[in-house]
Amino acid sequence: MVRIDQDIKLDFKDVLFRPKRSSLSSRSQVTLERELHFMHSPLAWTGVPILAANMDTVGTFAMAEVLSKFKCLVAVHKHYSLEQWRTWCSRVGRDVLDNVAVSTGILKDDLIKLKSVMEISKANFICLDVANGYAEAFVEVVKTLRKDYPDKVIMAGNVVTGEMCEELLLSGADIVKVGIGPGVGRMGSDISSRLQYLASGVGYPQLSAVIECADAAHGIGGMIISDGGCTCSGDVCKAFGGGADFVMLGGMLAGHDESGGQLVHDLKERWYKEFYGMSSDTAMNKYAGGVANYRASEGKSVKVPYRGPVGHTVQDVLGGLRSCCTYVGARALKELSKRTTFVRVTQQLNPVFDHAPAAPQAPKAPPQPTVAAAKEARETESDGPPSPKRSRADSSGSPRHGHRHDSTSPRHRH
Repeated sequence: MVRIDQDIKLDFKDVLFRPKRSSLSSRSQVTLERELHFMHSPLAWTGVPILAANMDTVGTFAMAEVLSKFKCLVAVHKHYSLEQWRTWCSRVGRDVLDNVAVSTGILKDDLIKLKSVMEISKANFICLDVANGYAEAFVEVVKTLRKDYPDKVIMAGNVVTGEMCEELLLSGADIVKVGIGPGVGRMGSDISSRLQYLASGVGYPQLSAVIECADAAHGIGGMIISDGGCTCSGDVCKAFGGGADFVMLGGMLAGHDESGGQLVHDLKERWYKEFYGMSSDTAMNKYAGGVANYRASEGKSVKVPYRGPVGHTVQDVLGGLRSCCTYVGARALKELSKRTTFVRVTQQLNPVFDHAPAAPQAPKAPPQPTVAAAKEARETESDGPPSPKRSRADSSGSPRHGHRHDSTSPRHRH
């Protein structure tokens, strides 16, 4: 018999923090780093619990080099070759590799490759990622990984309900990824899971999923990652306020020098980078020879405005977190959920300028790529498969490196 859950489920857009009395006099007094110990792994990790998503347009080697400077994590996508891993690991230090999660799927070939990558990288984190974490086969792979890698920190997902969160933790996962079909705002969230919702009708509002799964996980000593739905630093704050131990970002980190995806421009010489979900037509054509006739595309391909070095965006996110903690009186990020009271709202943004004419923008040429991005580009050309042909939108010529950003062009969009 059909059942309808009458309880209202909430997304990030449905709430705001209620400010509370605070003894903090400056945002600089807020501590964002956490020292975390895990349910199964004996390892400990200290850093800022923000994680770049394991998408090939986000989870790149170049991204890992930059985010490690902020003590954040990167789930490196699974499509790098073993030779690319060897080359990269030979030139970066443990300060980078200790903040890397090696991504894998559940197929036999995925697990064989994972073994080789773990031997090369000596990474401490494994990110086991599938679209549907409710499959029995997925639970069995979690159990197998725990036996094969007893000392590693295992992330597994995605799910959105407390009982399945507990199942994965009891099967061997240290951290469960939470998020299926979270609501999408402007440009910033996980376009794979959003299209997953559109293609299948399956999903769960992200804030409610985080609150419910965090309650279940923390009750047995586990942790969760809020994966998807973030469009701005305020959404990241709400995920932590709802009880998430980590927050995974996809679209918010796309469009930068360190991001994957082809750099293209339109007829007005406005620059963009490709961004696509890992279940999109683009990704499946690139890695799986196309969309199988028994399935539908559950991801989308978009062009994200070019945004320069990712370090600026990370600083904005960390600044937003510090500001939020100051408003609610939390001296450390670990205190944020204890100081959180959400109020439901019907509107968060003032729409007064929504219909105003857009200001004219001068053409924006990207600068020279960052050192990390340039090194990765050279290694990809030398070690990886042939680069795809230049996009038609980029056929008029390569980016004019060395030009300054025009002061009228937007720097950051979340």
